[in-house]
Amino acid sequence: MEFLFEYGLFLAKAVTIVIAIIAVAVIVAQANRSQRPGKGELKVTDLSEQFNDYQEHLEHELLTKAQLKAKEKQLKKDDKAKQKQEKESVDAERESRVFVLDFKAGIDAAEVASLREEISALLTVANDKDEVLVRLESGGGMVHAYGLASSQLARIRDAGIPMTISVDKVAASGGYMMACVANHIVAAPFSIIGSIGVIAQLPNFNKLLKKGNIDFEQHTAGEFKRTLTMFGENTDSAREKFREELEETHGLFKDFIAQYRPELDLGKVATGEHWFGTQALELGLIDRLSTSDDWLMNKAKDKQVLKLEYSIKKNLASRLSKGSSELLESVSTKLAELNQNSRLS
Repeated sequence: MEFLFEYGLFLAKAVTIVIAIIAVAVIVAQANRSQRPGKGELKVTDLSEQFNDYQEHLEHELLTKAQLKAKEKQLKKDDKAKQKQEKESVDAERESRVFVLDFKAGIDAAEVASLREEISALLTVANDKDEVLVRLESGGGMVHAYGLASSQLARIRDAGIPMTISVDKVAASGGYMMACVANHIVAAPFSIIGSIGVIAQLPNFNKLLKKGNIDFEQHTAGEFKRTLTMFGENTDSAREKFREELEETHGLFKDFIAQYRPELDLGKVATGEHWFGTQALELGLIDRLSTSDDWLMNKAKDKQVLKLEYSIKKNLASRLSKGSSELLESVSTKLAELNQNSRLS
C-alpha cells in the first residue's frame, strides 16, 4: 500500500508539471498570435533638455543662492528678448535642428529595419537647414545587408541634408561602407576604422565523410550555381571562380567608397587593413578626431538636438531569438577583443 501511495503521489506531481508546461506553451502561442510583428513606434528624445538638466542640477549644487538668483534673473531677461524678437519677425526662419540616429549592428545588420523607418520619419520634416548625426558602431558583415544600410543613409545625403557620422568604437568593412556616405566622418582617437576588404570562409567535411564511407550528392543546373561546398570535394576551378567573385565584390566596394570619398588613395587603404582613429585621420579615412559626446554638446549650445529611435515590437519567440543572437555576438566580440589585445601587446 505504501508503494502505491508513493507512486500515486509521484504520478500526481508529474501530471501537474506536464499541465504547467502545456499551459505555458499555450500562453506563449497566444501571445505570439496576438502580437503582429513589424509594428513599432517612433520615440523622440530632446537631448538639448537633457544637457540643460545636467547643467541646472550641477549649478544648484555648486552655486550660491545669490549666484543662482542672478542667473535666474538673466535667463528671464534673455527669454523676454527672444520672445520679443520672434513676435517682431513673423517671417523669421525657424532654428535649425540636429537629428540623432543610433546604428549598432552585427553581421546581419538586422537593425536596418529600424534605421529605414527613422530616416523616412526625419525626411518628412528635415531640410537643408538641419543636420543629421549618425552614431555608428559596426564591424561589418553581409554585403547585401550593409549595402542596403548604406543606401538608406544615402537618402539623407541625396535630400541635401548635411550628415555627419560619428565613430566612437568601430566602423570597419561594411561599417566603413556606411560611414563613407556621410559629408563628414568624426572618430575617437582609438576607434577602429577601415578594413576595406572582403572575406569568405567555410569548413569542408569531405574527407571526414569519406572516412566514414558516407556519400554526398549535389545536383545543380548552371556551371557556377555552386562553387565551393561544405560537404563535396572542391575543385581548383571552383576555388578560382569563388576568388573571382570575391575580387568582383571588392571592386564594387572600392568603387562605392571612391564615389563618396574620391580623394582617398584606395591602393593604399583598400587592402583589408584597419587603423586606429589617429592613423585614419592621416590617411584621409576620417575628417576629424572627436567623440560623439563632444560633437553633440557643441551643437546643443545653439541648436535643438533630437534623438529619433524607432522600436519594432517583437513577440516572445523573436525576443528569445534576439537574446540568443546577442549572446553569440557578445562571445564573438570578446574573442575578437582578446585577439586584438594579444596582437597589441
